[in-house]
Amino acid sequence: MKKILFYVCIAVTMVLSSCDALTPTSSGRAYEILVVIDQDMWERPAGRALYNVLDTDVPGLPQSERSFRMMYTDPANYDSTLKLIRNIIIADVNGERYTQPKFTAAKNVYANPQALLTIQAPDEESFAEYVTKNKQVILDYFTHAEMNRQIILLENKHSNMISNAVDSLFGCSVWLPGELTSSKTGEDFFWAGTNTATADRNFVIYSFPYTDKDTFTKEYFVHKRDSVMKANIPGAREGMYMMTDSLMTDVRPIAVQGEYALEARGLWRIKGDFMGGPYVSHMRLDKTNQRIVVAEIFVYSPDKLKRNLVRQMEASLYTLKMPDERQMEVMMPTVVITNDTDTNQK
Repeated sequence: MKKILFYVCIAVTMVLSSCDALTPTSSGRAYEILVVIDQDMWERPAGRALYNVLDTDVPGLPQSERSFRMMYTDPANYDSTLKLIRNIIIADVNGERYTQPKFTAAKNVYANPQALLTIQAPDEESFAEYVTKNKQVILDYFTHAEMNRQIILLENKHSNMISNAVDSLFGCSVWLPGELTSSKTGEDFFWAGTNTATADRNFVIYSFPYTDKDTFTKEYFVHKRDSVMKANIPGAREGMYMMTDSLMTDVRPIAVQGEYALEARGLWRIKGDFMGGPYVSHMRLDKTNQRIVVAEIFVYSPDKLKRNLVRQMEASLYTLKMPDERQMEVMMPTVVITNDTDTNQK
C-alpha cells in the first residue's frame, strides 16, 4: 500500500510539473499593460477614466513617468498571441449579466507569469466611477505583480555578500541583486551599491532603539534619516552629505511579512551639490530586540528614466525578514480584491 501511495504521489507531481512546463511564457515588457476594451468605449468617458488611472505618474520620482505603458485592443482582436501578454485588463460592460461593478482577478491563465484583472459593470457610467474610486487598487495590483516577479528572480539569484552582512550585523535576512558589489559598514548601519555612473542603485539598512509609537511618523522618520545619512553618506567635499527633501516625501502604512510597516517615498539630495534622486524606505519594528529597522533603496541616475530601477530595487525591501521571521517564507506583497472597498491594499 505504501508503494502504491508513493507511486501515486510521483505521478501527480509529474502531471503538475508537465502542466507548468506546457504553460507558455508570458510576453511583454515590465510595467506594460494590455487593455481589452471596445474601441468606441475606449474613446468615451469610461475608457478615458481607465486610461487616466493607468497614466498616473509614479509617486516619488523627480520627473513625470507614467505607472504603465498601455496598449489596447478590441475584444474581436483579442487572439491567442495577445493573451500571452504579462499584464491584462479586460473591460466587460454588460447590463444583462451584471447589476453592479466588481473586479475579478486571476493569475497565469494563459501564460506564466501573468496578472489578469477583469472589470465588470452593468453600464459605462458605473464602470468609470468604479475604476476611478479604486484607482490605487488597480495600480497596486499590477505593480505588486511586477515586484513579485522580481522577488522570484531574487530568490534564485541574489547577493550572498549582502545577505551575509545583513545577517551578521542585524540578524535579518534580505535579497539584493548581485550587481551591488560595493559596501560600507557603520555603527548599526550598512550600505551596498553598484557604484556606477549611469544607473547607481543603492541599498541601506540601519537600526535604532524603539521608544514609542510616535516613531512611526513622517517627522520622526525624516529627522532620523537625515541624522543617519549625514553620519554615513558624505558628499564629495567637506560639509556635503545626503539629506531628505521633506516636502517631496510621502508616507503610508503598508504590510511587510504580514506586519505593520511605514513606507516613505520621495526625493533625496546632497547638501551643497546638485546630486539627488528618488528613494523608498520601509520602517519596521523588530519585536524581539525592541528596535526599529529601516531598509531603504535609493537611485542616482541623472537624465535617465527611473521607474523600473526604483521598482526593481523596491522589490528587495519586501524580502527583508526580522530575526523572529527568519524561518518563514517570504510573503510577497499582494492586493486583496474584495469588491466592497477602495482601501484593500496589503
